[in-house]
Amino acid sequence: MQLVHEQMTDPDADTACGEELDFLARSASIELTPRQILTTDDLSRWLAPGTAVYVPFLPKARYDDTVEACCQLRAAGLDPVPHFPARAVASAGQGQEWLERLGAAGVDKLMVIAGDNGDPLGPFKDTLALLESGLLTRYPFALGVAGHPEGHPSADHPSLMQALQIKRDYAATTRTRMWVTTQFAFEADSFTDWLQTAGDHLAPLPVYFGIAGPTKLRTLMAYAAQCGVGVSARALMRHPETARLLRSWTPDGLVEALAQYRVAHPLTLFKGIHLFPFGGLKRASRWLEDLPSETPDCAASPGRA
Repeated sequence: MQLVHEQMTDPDADTACGEELDFLARSASIELTPRQILTTDDLSRWLAPGTAVYVPFLPKARYDDTVEACCQLRAAGLDPVPHFPARAVASAGQGQEWLERLGAAGVDKLMVIAGDNGDPLGPFKDTLALLESGLLTRYPFALGVAGHPEGHPSADHPSLMQALQIKRDYAATTRTRMWVTTQFAFEADSFTDWLQTAGDHLAPLPVYFGIAGPTKLRTLMAYAAQCGVGVSARALMRHPETARLLRSWTPDGLVEALAQYRVAHPLTLFKGIHLFPFGGLKRASRWLEDLPSETPDCAASPGRA
């Protein structure tokens, strides 16, 4: 028993985990809609200089708003990462126009996604078709691609793994800097199990896990239903503290478990977190600021997160 007690109170492990929490908080990217960006006058107050801000392209949106939001982010000293939705591109010419305008706005990174359009508006039915067209090779953008730890409603697991491998091979062939950002989940095992399964299809691409920021649980469940994050959502509702969680959700325990994982796996492809601020920018910002002040007990879970 003495040995176990000493292991669980190892100050070195706690220090290492605290350092990882600090790193995850300081390096986190965040996702904000064009409307959130364009109606917030003091972005630099809530986000650290250089923070990567993903700009999603919502159904029926105008890409003009995406470009304007990217200009405002760059002016605020932030790093815009707009979504480039394959199915929303009406033609190769339109895609070229969007890319040139983004470049002129100071954008050097894109998050390439299929998009929410049920049917493609133009020649690109999905991300792979966009990559295969060669359109993106004409521009020096780094590219993010999506990962789905809990699967995808319209693609089976083998297809998702094959797509990741094709994207990785594209990056190697074209010498494109590429990374993977995942859909959000609520349990660390959803991420780490997926990473171990997908590792051979991903390496050496860095991976950033998507997490939901603090918000009301009712709001979070609505987003989970829209995004197909059913496995973790059901597990969350079975949590013994669900009565308390019904008031609010914070990802403290999830991020602590991910910090533990990085301590235990220093060579992991997992390089950081991406925050979906369903509870709003200001609440997410305060949570990130407070995160490194937590006192984790990493030694209590020295193995698999």
